Amino acid sequence: MTLTTREEHLSWCKRRALEYVDSGDLDGALGSMISDMRKHPKTADHVAIKLGFMLKMNGHLNSAEEMRKFIEDFN
Repeated sequence: MTLTTREEHLSWCKRRALEYVDSGDLDGALGSMISDMRKHPKTADHVAIKLGFMLKMNGHLNSAEEMRKFIEDFN
């Protein structure tokens, strides 16, 4: 099995999550991003995984614009 680079994997995660944003499923977008990030050893412990969960639980990331910005700002 050939692992993709961190950058390739991150790009794939973002594309998948943004598809959920585009369809109006913000919870699915965050869930997709978190789940997919955990699938690669170089992104599995990314600090934004926990940050996204905390933001959502505290009433943030409730608009498509907020969620899109959060996802696009992953690096």
